[in-house]
Amino acid sequence: AAAAGDFDPYRVLGVGRSSSQADIKKAYKRLAREWHPDKNKDPGAEDKFIQISKAYEILSNEEKRANFDRYGDAGESQGYSQHQHRQFHHFHDGFYFDESFFHFPFNSERRDSSDEKYLLHFSHYINEIVPDSFKKPYLIKITSDWCFSCIHIEPVWKEVAQELEALGVGIGVVHAGYERRLAHHLGAHSTPSLLGLINGKITFFHNAVIRENLRQFVENLLPGNLVEKVRSNKNYIHFLSNWKKENKPHVLLFDHMPVVPLLYKLTAFAYRDYLSFGYVYVGLRGTEELSSQYNINVYTPTMMIFKEHIDKPADVVQAREMKKQLIDDFLSQNKFLMVARLTSQRLFQELCPVKKSHRQRKHCVVLLTGEGEKFAEAYETFLAFAVANTKDTLKFVHIYNDRQPEFADALLMDEEKYRGKSAVVILERRNNAGKIAYKTLEEAWQGSNEDNFILLDLLDQLRTDPGLLSSETVLADLNDELAPMFLIRWLYSMLDYISDSWDSLFHSNWREMMPLLSLLFSVLFILFGTVIIQAFSDSSDTRDNPPSEKEETAAKTEKNDASFSKESNRIPKKGFVEVTELTDINYNSNLVRLRPGHMNVVLILSNATKTALLQKFALEVYTFTGSSTLHFSFLSLDKHREWLEYLLEFAQDAAPIPNQYDKHFLERDYTGYVLALNGHKKYFCLFKPHRSGDEGGTLGSCEDYDSSLHTETRGKSSCSPGSRSIKNKLHKLSFWMERLLEGSLQRFYIPSWPALD
Repeated sequence: AAAAGDFDPYRVLGVGRSSSQADIKKAYKRLAREWHPDKNKDPGAEDKFIQISKAYEILSNEEKRANFDRYGDAGESQGYSQHQHRQFHHFHDGFYFDESFFHFPFNSERRDSSDEKYLLHFSHYINEIVPDSFKKPYLIKITSDWCFSCIHIEPVWKEVAQELEALGVGIGVVHAGYERRLAHHLGAHSTPSLLGLINGKITFFHNAVIRENLRQFVENLLPGNLVEKVRSNKNYIHFLSNWKKENKPHVLLFDHMPVVPLLYKLTAFAYRDYLSFGYVYVGLRGTEELSSQYNINVYTPTMMIFKEHIDKPADVVQAREMKKQLIDDFLSQNKFLMVARLTSQRLFQELCPVKKSHRQRKHCVVLLTGEGEKFAEAYETFLAFAVANTKDTLKFVHIYNDRQPEFADALLMDEEKYRGKSAVVILERRNNAGKIAYKTLEEAWQGSNEDNFILLDLLDQLRTDPGLLSSETVLADLNDELAPMFLIRWLYSMLDYISDSWDSLFHSNWREMMPLLSLLFSVLFILFGTVIIQAFSDSSDTRDNPPSEKEETAAKTEKNDASFSKESNRIPKKGFVEVTELTDINYNSNLVRLRPGHMNVVLILSNATKTALLQKFALEVYTFTGSSTLHFSFLSLDKHREWLEYLLEFAQDAAPIPNQYDKHFLERDYTGYVLALNGHKKYFCLFKPHRSGDEGGTLGSCEDYDSSLHTETRGKSSCSPGSRSIKNKLHKLSFWMERLLEGSLQRFYIPSWPALD
């Protein structure tokens, strides 16, 4: 127990040796909340939190706790504890294993200190590492105590970490024992694990841990189009001429390496928003003319930056060994063109920052111009003025009026003298909300010597009199001119998602794949279940509706009316309303076993009134055929009068059907009645036809009906007065249908549906 004095988990958690697991867990939660680095700003909070986590890891595990109570060591290998070590040493004085001889870092006290500066915590990872991964890739190692494989890869990891960090790669180490939340967030469920992070996207390393594989892994994380290879004179002109389209300076690196160095690729990734990069392999045939044109020493790496003029570089740097710091200093001073075009709000904020104090005033001289040869001379003279008057406190930019109309209108006030011409504005941003102070040159910018003298005089006055910017306004955010279209962004997102899914399918462990597999099997189960249910439903409908039904219906129709049978085989036209005869064959499927929520609207007719009523019925209900819950049928009064009278007689409702038991009940004419039958809930709604003397009158002629509406049993229409009187029975049926869908009609309930014999 002598070793217990070095680290006592009971003392760290403030519990006794006889404390229960509940007491230990309660003490751990209380101390973890108090000493968590995200909440406690004490300099020693992080070390204290690690001790608390380690103490809880020991005491929450009964086996480790028993080892500590017995030997003063939480290690699982009891043979190397001090008690048994003394026994083994006594047994053979000259032969025993000492942990320090092999330098095995079994716990945090003996762990290599080189990883300490790379340790990551969850809040640090989320708030700093992930945003920084959009500027440089990260190589992260997941490790833990008692990890023999971690010890095995340690020498390679040290060498590669030092080498890649010097090139600009971020290095991170996550201890899974103390940062379980972060390890789980990264998807690392075993140690050791190596992963790469770039643009917020995590990629796991799956090859052998050797130097070449790790370097190649980091290089593969980078996009493939960062550096364009310049191979000939024509290619070089095309590359440098894109400065106007891309609105970026272009960088050329001349080197004798046949492949692009990793340092250069990492630099291109870090500055990809500001610069375009090209690489010239000086040993390649065809590049001799290019090297001689710029007087390149082929034995020394040379970096050149080209801006508006491609015939000569704006800046050059040469060094036998290109170091990251040298490149960063060189590029950070040449991130923008001499007269950059304002293409986005982010670029505007970088070039024209908000003033922080009177000593840090920065003014922007903006040329508001247009595109094309008409404005070329004004732009060239403005560029020459900017090159001759470059200062730290001045930024020269230009903008296209037609691409940023709100910006131009706010500064020029749509004055007539600037219409179709260029103008120069001196402005200073006052806050991030868009407020600026500015002054516009009195006359349009022509690029003459007089214009140059006027602008130069204003800039000289501005150094001593900041009040010269007398006008103020608020600018709206600039449009992002170079942003890709939505369809392209969506396509790139889909490709990234497919790539991630493919990588996860073949490399991720099953725990990571469970959400995707669960979703996949759920979709397949739903689709398969839908097909099975639909198959059984179709087979049931087939039994209820045999193929001979339509033939039998057509035969009965032919007997009733020969004119209908002549057109029964025609293909239905647009506006076709399917009205099926309700018979004993389809009675169960169309009414008794009708699905919940569905209703069958049945027209009562006779053989004599069939043609006229069906035409009028189709016209009235056509606008309601879009509802999938409504079905339309007709019932022959000559065949099933007894069923209808039985239904009306036994309707159970507090308000009986009026005139139901008068003396002429058996002789009543039911043609034109319409029943809306709900087979599931056993009720119906009743439409009674209008008489000829009712309000609304009769229709004038048969031409008032839409000839494009037909029923399943169509026939020749009649224009006789009797036909018009029959059709008038269904007058205002459409209003009744609207009330039916609203649910405001009176319902007549029945105990059961009578048989249709």
